[in-house]
Amino acid sequence: MNRTEFIIVTTIVLLIAFSLGWFASWLIHRLTRVTRADMGELEQMAQALHDAEEQRDQAIAYYEDHERELSNRLAQAEAEARAAMDGLRDARHEAEELRAYIERMHQAG
Repeated sequence: MNRTEFIIVTTIVLLIAFSLGWFASWLIHRLTRVTRADMGELEQMAQALHDAEEQRDQAIAYYEDHERELSNRLAQAEAEARAAMDGLRDARHEAEELRAYIERMHQAG
């Protein structure tokens, strides 16, 4: 093989390699190309996701506020119950003292 044949064969091999590379690149680009419809759909999905996240955040805030309000009500009810129990205890003690006083008065009189 002389120098001219070697150059021609090398040129043909490089041309074929370039052609195959270009075809592979075109094919990959063609298969992975994103259309306008796909972009629109992705944009709608992103908007829907954003709306869902906002609704979730609002629901969490609502339930946290509701839980805080219920906790306050429970604490208030417990305080009222303690006060009522203290009042009842005092009333029972006073009633016992009055009974004892009345019994002493009946026994003395």
